[in-house]
Amino acid sequence: MSEALTVKTMEEFMAEGKQPEILFWVGSAGSYDDRAKKISRAFVKILNKVNVDFAVLGPEESCTGDVAKRAGNEFLFQMQAMMNIEILNGYEIKRIVTCDPHSFNTLKNEYPGLGGNYEVVHHTQYIKELLDDGRLSLKGQVYKEKRITFHDPCYLGRANSVYEAPREVLKKTNADIVEMKRHKKTALCCGAGGAQMFKEPEKGDMDINVMRTKDALETKPHIIATGCPYCNTMMTDGIKAHEKEDSVTVLDVAELIANSI
Repeated sequence: MSEALTVKTMEEFMAEGKQPEILFWVGSAGSYDDRAKKISRAFVKILNKVNVDFAVLGPEESCTGDVAKRAGNEFLFQMQAMMNIEILNGYEIKRIVTCDPHSFNTLKNEYPGLGGNYEVVHHTQYIKELLDDGRLSLKGQVYKEKRITFHDPCYLGRANSVYEAPREVLKKTNADIVEMKRHKKTALCCGAGGAQMFKEPEKGDMDINVMRTKDALETKPHIIATGCPYCNTMMTDGIKAHEKEDSVTVLDVAELIANSI
């Protein structure tokens, strides 16, 4: 079994009359999807390792409303958002960290218009901060001589121009970081954005995730690194479609770092 993780809720912090350093926004995928839960656990392992005083909302956390908005249901989005904002403001939350670029984008760019103003940080940015501040150090040999290619999540990269943080974090693993032809500003979507995650793809020559995985496989990687639970699912399915499960694994940046400490 994995080691015990320490996770406190905002309610518990309030009962003690304390404020956490950060609020970890787990997100729907990180809470309910079995694969994405491993990413949440890996990130918590890192936070526990460096004794970050963090909290989660627990049962008080609800979906950010991103999927509803992308699917065209603005009313449902605003309902979800207002509910979350009321809770976040009630707890006087200042800083939020999330492993989900969809939550990151929504909380950062769409909540301010509804009265929710927070500093929102992606987990790769936060891990970089911990490394830069000397709070976190890696053994750095687990992935030595492994080839890793990073797939840019749309809502992290092109939508919010966060390109360097995940790459700088990955370099700390001492792995060989190889770039796909389409990366950073020219990166291709994994196929799950805009609520596409929850429907079958339209007819065409090739599914987007299979095409994007093809881009990744051209770099001859051992590992495809992602920074998004949806990308993780799509790339994993892509690996299966290309029948490469035996030679290539898909891991979130948080998992790679958790394995290196």
